Amino acid sequence: MEIHEGAAAVGDSVLDFSRLSLNTFSFDTISDERKRETKQLYLNYNRLASLPSSVSVFCNLEFLDISNNGLSAICEDITRLSRLKTLLAKNNRLDEFSLPKEFGSLQLEVLNFSGNRFEEIPLQCTKLLRLQSLSLGGNRLKSIPAEIENLTSLELLYLGGNLITAIPAEVANLPYLSYLVLCDNRIQSVPPQLTRLHSLRSLSLHNNLLTYLPREILCLVHLQELSLRGNPLVVRFVKEMTYDPPSLLELSARTIKSRNIPYHPRDLPSNLVRYLDLASKCPNPKCAGVYFDSCVRQIKFVDFCGKYRLPLMHYLCSPECTSPCNSNPQSDAESEDESSVPAYRLQRVLLG
Repeated sequence: MEIHEGAAAVGDSVLDFSRLSLNTFSFDTISDERKRETKQLYLNYNRLASLPSSVSVFCNLEFLDISNNGLSAICEDITRLSRLKTLLAKNNRLDEFSLPKEFGSLQLEVLNFSGNRFEEIPLQCTKLLRLQSLSLGGNRLKSIPAEIENLTSLELLYLGGNLITAIPAEVANLPYLSYLVLCDNRIQSVPPQLTRLHSLRSLSLHNNLLTYLPREILCLVHLQELSLRGNPLVVRFVKEMTYDPPSLLELSARTIKSRNIPYHPRDLPSNLVRYLDLASKCPNPKCAGVYFDSCVRQIKFVDFCGKYRLPLMHYLCSPECTSPCNSNPQSDAESEDESSVPAYRLQRVLLG
């Protein structure tokens, strides 16, 4: 789905007060009929320090652009705009304390807070359950809250140009997410849970601190564009393996899973049942083992579309388990994983 910001549909009633250098604004001179008919209101490129509370008189308003002002707060009265679907508030002075408490009650589908001063994503934004597009690029965000998973209608998430250091696993719980933009941050790794983003078509990770990618990224069957330029991706095959010996709990759980020993939830404490459900299968096709918390981390290179070799992280169940690929960097291009990545799977891999 493409979400367009700005263009008025034919027949819509539009009020355009943009680029008038307004410091204050009053709607008293507008007729009651025009207030009822107005669906799009443009107040962008002015000098407004706050959104006039009288904006609530536009009871049928669907689109509001208040970008490029000096706004430091959004008034409580905006929550009375029950039909508002698009709010553009780019390039202002807004932060996480600028929104009214009930901001999450709006029925917004498109929200753009790019170019402001947010250090956190306001929790009110994570309550906008109809939101399809959320943009907070060019702010001062340091993290993504776990509550982002509440936005189950989200199709586009733009968080480029911030100070984000990690991607929470909860992002993987967004079933319709098609475009994920996390470029120009400080991200060091990509969680393997992102493989659950079955609708993802474009993933922008350029200009971060990535040195490898999880092998699970191969499971993103609809991914067409992957942007990785400007990352310190490793340039040689890493042979070193790190491994912490498994605990007695994990050894017992491995035995139950690998030998298919039957058990019933009524026979075990609930925490053990949950633990057994976390088993991950060893990717080595010659190994039937599983692992939980303890695993060997190893990097291998994968040939994408016959043009690029990307370092992917593999997790093996033990040091004795040989890698599913040849450790020779000259011959691992023939591995089973690589042959399963045809050119149409990634139409654009951007490294340069």
